[in-house]
Amino acid sequence: MKKIVHTDAAPAAIGPYSQAVLKGDTLYISGQLPVDPATGELVDGIEAQTRQSLTNAKAILEAAGSSLDKVCRTGVFMKDLSQFAQMNAVYAEFFSTAFPARSCVQVAALPKDALVEIELIAEV
Repeated sequence: MKKIVHTDAAPAAIGPYSQAVLKGDTLYISGQLPVDPATGELVDGIEAQTRQSLTNAKAILEAAGSSLDKVCRTGVFMKDLSQFAQMNAVYAEFFSTAFPARSCVQVAALPKDALVEIELIAEV
């Protein structure tokens, strides 16, 4: 049986999907845009956007009883891979050891014209 996970500490979904779904001991977190949940607005710049996306994901992890050290896989969607080094530097602030598996791809566009969106899969 699956359980829907939601927290007000992360932005609400902007479409017909859940912030996260817990199935057994696995948590699937939908792509997190760099939206400040307090204002509903995008933050500016790739570093701030990466930090906000991961902060939002961390809030969802915690709401489900998990944490960043239990993340097994991430998917990073970037509007411009020339900003990869900047994104990667901030990403390393959140994942410093036992890195999760990751894919990173450039996409033509993201919702709200964001520069980055990050999804996660974690153990609970």
